[in-house]
Amino acid sequence: MAAAATMAAAARELVLRAGASDMEEEEGPLVRTQGCFSSRVLSDLLRRVVRVFRSHCSLESWTSPLMNSSWMKWMGVDLRHYSKQVELELQQIEQKSIRDYIQESENIASLHNQITACDAVLERMEQMLGAFQSDLSSISSEIRTLQEQSGAMNIRLRNRQAVRGKLGELVDGLVVPSALVTAILEAPVTEPRFLEQLQELDAKAAAVREQEARGTAACADVRGVLDRLRIKAVTKIREFILQKIYSFRKPMTNYQIPQTALLKYRFFYQFLLGNERATAKEIRDEYVETLSKIYLSYYRSYLGRLMKVQYEEVAEKDDLMGVEDTAKKGFFSKPSLRSRNTIFTLGTRGSVISPTELEAPILVPHTAQRGEQRYPFEALFRSQHYALLDNSCREYLFICEFFVVSGSAAHDLFHAVMGRTLNMTLKHLESYLTDCYDAIAVFLCIHIVLRFRNIAAKRDVPALDRYWEQVLALLWPRFELILEMNVQSVRSTDPQRLGGLDTRPHYITRRYAEFSSALVSINQTIPNERTMQLLGQLQVEVENFVLRVAAEFSSRKEQLVFLINNYDMMLGVLMERAADDSKEVESFQQLLNARTQEFIEELLCPPFGGLVAFVKEAEALIERGQAERLRGEEARVTQLIRGFGSSWKSSVESLSQDVMRSFTNFKNGTSIIQGALTQLIQLYHRFHRVLSQPQLRALPARAELINIHHLMVELKKHKPNF
Repeated sequence: MAAAATMAAAARELVLRAGASDMEEEEGPLVRTQGCFSSRVLSDLLRRVVRVFRSHCSLESWTSPLMNSSWMKWMGVDLRHYSKQVELELQQIEQKSIRDYIQESENIASLHNQITACDAVLERMEQMLGAFQSDLSSISSEIRTLQEQSGAMNIRLRNRQAVRGKLGELVDGLVVPSALVTAILEAPVTEPRFLEQLQELDAKAAAVREQEARGTAACADVRGVLDRLRIKAVTKIREFILQKIYSFRKPMTNYQIPQTALLKYRFFYQFLLGNERATAKEIRDEYVETLSKIYLSYYRSYLGRLMKVQYEEVAEKDDLMGVEDTAKKGFFSKPSLRSRNTIFTLGTRGSVISPTELEAPILVPHTAQRGEQRYPFEALFRSQHYALLDNSCREYLFICEFFVVSGSAAHDLFHAVMGRTLNMTLKHLESYLTDCYDAIAVFLCIHIVLRFRNIAAKRDVPALDRYWEQVLALLWPRFELILEMNVQSVRSTDPQRLGGLDTRPHYITRRYAEFSSALVSINQTIPNERTMQLLGQLQVEVENFVLRVAAEFSSRKEQLVFLINNYDMMLGVLMERAADDSKEVESFQQLLNARTQEFIEELLCPPFGGLVAFVKEAEALIERGQAERLRGEEARVTQLIRGFGSSWKSSVESLSQDVMRSFTNFKNGTSIIQGALTQLIQLYHRFHRVLSQPQLRALPARAELINIHHLMVELKKHKPNF
């Protein structure tokens, strides 16, 4: 039964897989006869089922051990009988399968009909898709055609737009509107609409010139109109600008006001420059001629009135550092302290180069004269050149902006306007410096020029660079000459011709101290190596002069007092203005220290000279290993001990009074007394060490020695308090 079931399942599977399609391929469509399949079709189908069943049975049953013939014989089974039985079973199964297929014939027929209907539907869909494909092909070709047409239309559109733009520009450039004609002919030049239409006219004239160069025939239609409008505009502009320039010439006129007004109409000159160069040159020449005369007249007058408020007493060729300080004889020889200009002292004169004073308002001469005010030359120089700097910067910027120039052209035009004024100023300065012997004033003028040059560079006005170089070329040689004259005057000074001498600071050294500190303080702002070299030469000559004068004193003590007073005075003045680490300060500090030490030794020598000599001799013997020779000095040592104990207080008192009388600087005197007392304590301490040697240890006079600490306490009482 299992085999039958297996065969039935295989048959059904075969029918489902190969029924309709295989029969259509081999036999064509199934043909129903009175509700059933034809016998030929059914028999063919059954044969296939049987083949499947046999193949299945052969795989599972025939190979079974039960079917083995030897085994079956052993079991007593007849194979023929068994074969017939199997054949019978197969026939029964076959009949049963046929009946099953006949029962399912309607379903199979229905399936066939459905498949046929599906084929019809698919055929119609195939036809529709084919039609759609053909439609798509036609649409694609139409799209390509449209794309080609669109590209061609775009090209034509761009070409037409380009032509329209060019043609529009051409037409706009050639057409002269009525508003332009009305404004150029009737409107005043100061009205904004005149300036607007003038710019339009300039643009149209430029466009017409450009088109004429290209051979455009339409330009001839508007050339006449534009020329008449251009002539009218040039005439009105020329009259307006010349009127403004002529207004500069009126007395007491502030020319900066109309100059500023001209900047509002700077396009007028640009229009003339592009359309009527002859008129533009006429206006520029007229401006140059007018302004050059105005500047020259103004500065000549201002400079003349400015020099009237200078100090009446100025340095002369005899006012040098080494010249003898004798009063001028005569009834009117005494100068007024109010108008006296210092020669070697800086005082407040250095404020002229301070940032606040450097760019302060210029001096007004008539106001100063009413107030009877007087000024040194450097103050007048600053006022004059600050006015020159301010006006030159304004003029240069106006020229660049109004006349549309730059670079070398701007420099040439500027010097055409300001050249005569600058030359006049240089000649005046050269004439003044010929008789100028005030080195501080000249040095301050140099630093004023250096600062004004920096200001001009910050304002981006290079037109004055050459002028500043010319001024410095006049000032530097004169400054060096005056400095060399002072050096020579100190070098050639004969101390014997200076009259009576004393140990106080000499007036020549005081002159040098004030003069050197002034130049050093000024030079610190903008250092100059040449100045330091000249000051070094002057310092050497002053040091030699001090030594020559000191040699005139008979005693070494007076010489040292003179040297210390002068060195201390020069050092004090220098330290007020110069830096502590400057070369001059260090040099005089070393000289002062050396002479002070020598003076202290000279000061201690009279009262304590024997003690000093013995200590030095004894220390030398001890150092050489000859201390035994000290045994013969017992009497000398005893005399020194008793002499020191009896006279040291009076000697110290006399020493202090002598220092107070000798030195004008109490601070320096205090330092010298302290140094002397300190050295005295050290000397007595060394004397104690010598007496502690075995050779002098048993000396009876050692009991009379003064205790070191007691001596220090007593000496502190003699410390002067100035």
